[in-house]
Amino acid sequence: MAQSNKSTSPYSKPSRDYFMFQLGYDGWSNTPDSVNIGGLSRSANVYLCYDFPIKNSNFSFAAGAGIGTSGLFFQDQKVIIDDTLTQIQFVDVEEDTYKKFKYALAYAEVPFELRYFTNKQNRNKGFKAAIGLKVGALINAHTKGKRIYNNKPIWEKVSTRRFLETYRAAGTLRMGYGNFSVYGAYHINSLFRVGNGPEGVQPYSIGVCISGL
Repeated sequence: MAQSNKSTSPYSKPSRDYFMFQLGYDGWSNTPDSVNIGGLSRSANVYLCYDFPIKNSNFSFAAGAGIGTSGLFFQDQKVIIDDTLTQIQFVDVEEDTYKKFKYALAYAEVPFELRYFTNKQNRNKGFKAAIGLKVGALINAHTKGKRIYNNKPIWEKVSTRRFLETYRAAGTLRMGYGNFSVYGAYHINSLFRVGNGPEGVQPYSIGVCISGL
């Protein structure tokens, strides 16, 4: 009788977190009193990663690429980023002048993670955790404000990257069960270029992550 040669590899049907979607709350640490962040500032990140299992262990290394965005909202304040200025300005305005005012940033990013998982047969189940680093290049930065004039909405948009560092690096941590996890990220470098904005401002983000495939 012929023997079966079916594989019993522990990686026969894993979810290796090839795809990650993150939705989070954003903030800035070390801001001066002149910066008045308010409202629900938020971020959205999408990554495609390739996972490299570390032999037959419960660990793997992953690297990928994707897009990270951040939108910071301000309360009774306008952020001025005109190209005629040498430094970004945070200017107070009268209450309710703007219905919304945000500073939006977008980065092309490369995430790296060292991953741990308890279920080698199917990573859609079981506890998972990862520690890592993501590095990004700034691709867009703009302010967008909405105000009402003569009962009509007026949108004001200004775009320039000149006041910001052209890259960002952030330490990351996430943990969860199956396809769902919580994550945190904290920038290692300062957001603004020296002399072009408040010194030492470091963005952070906390939120939820959906991963799989």
